Amino acid sequence: MLAVETLYALDFNGELGAVVDLTVLPGHTEEEMSSISEETLFYARFLVHGVLENLEEVDGVIGKYSINRPISRINLVDRNILRISVFSLLHCPDLHPTIVIDEAVKLSQALSTDVTYKFINGVLDAVKKGELKRDPAEEQA
Repeated sequence: MLAVETLYALDFNGELGAVVDLTVLPGHTEEEMSSISEETLFYARFLVHGVLENLEEVDGVIGKYSINRPISRINLVDRNILRISVFSLLHCPDLHPTIVIDEAVKLSQALSTDVTYKFINGVLDAVKKGELKRDPAEEQA
């Protein structure tokens, strides 16, 4: 959730393309930062940095599979949940795609409208099927 909040703040302020100091995550105070565990901060920074470093690729993949809704028309919360999830699907092979999608759906249900989780699930499922190399062992099962 911390990474979504950070990307939301950057997106809202038009700072996604800027060089960002992630010492204090945008949208959070130093006091809030001091109450967050180092592990959580490390992982949130990893996700935010990964999305920002691969923003063009990530947004391109989202655009490819969000056929009826261009990325500019996806609300800020959902857009950034998708960005983190697509980055994770493409660049974090240790994370199982089903877990990434499940977490994205849970985040959408908690942070967004009642129906957008279906949109997020559909886009991420299409990304999983279209972009990820299949394990030959899975195909034989």
